[in-house]
Amino acid sequence: MSGRGRISLGERVYDAMRRDLAAGAIVPTERLREERLAETYGVSRTPVREALARLQADGLVERQADGLYPYRPRLGELDQLYELRILLEARGIQRALGGGPASFPGWAPRDRVAAHDLTLVRAEYDAWKRLRDHPPEPGPALVAADEQFHTTLLAAAGNTALSEALTAVYTRVRPVRTLDLYTPERIAAMTADHLTIAEHLLAGDADTALRALLAHLETSRTHVLARAQQALELTKLGRAMRD
Repeated sequence: MSGRGRISLGERVYDAMRRDLAAGAIVPTERLREERLAETYGVSRTPVREALARLQADGLVERQADGLYPYRPRLGELDQLYELRILLEARGIQRALGGGPASFPGWAPRDRVAAHDLTLVRAEYDAWKRLRDHPPEPGPALVAADEQFHTTLLAAAGNTALSEALTAVYTRVRPVRTLDLYTPERIAAMTADHLTIAEHLLAGDADTALRALLAHLETSRTHVLARAQQALELTKLGRAMRD
């Protein structure tokens, strides 16, 4: 039989471990030992090692002095990173406004300095229309598509440095977002928000687009911080069970 379409053992273990990390089935305070994981998933150590390498690259596990452990989010850091994310993305749209709304009083009005590259905006709009008709599964691919939407919109504002800074923020918040358990309702709401923001930009209404973006980002921050709090509670529970 041809191997086309087969899923490797490493891929299967990676998917299973990612689901278990998201669900808290893996004790957050317990070191990720290859031998025990191989026994748990009924495979040899090789696919476990491959899965752990991918999970570490994703930021879902982290190396400490004595080995690998599930990633443990830090609420204060996440909140600060989201504040930075909001400032960066809002500033992208403000470049087309020449100032800012009342929520950003420190930015003095100035002449309009840039118009969005509507070709880039249109491409993302069309991509999310397709996703509206064929919703993606929860997981890394969904998070990647969401990140691409936001980084593309910021790149379309014409300031490469802003876009690069947002990419750096995403690298640090991605582990918690990847662990998040997206429901079909949340995926539909994310899609609708993206389409609304893009529609306003395409119509030349940057002010309304900015308000829609800020509301969207605040909702995302609320979900991410709640998920991080849940992960911390699972960590405390795992520690209590060990003691």
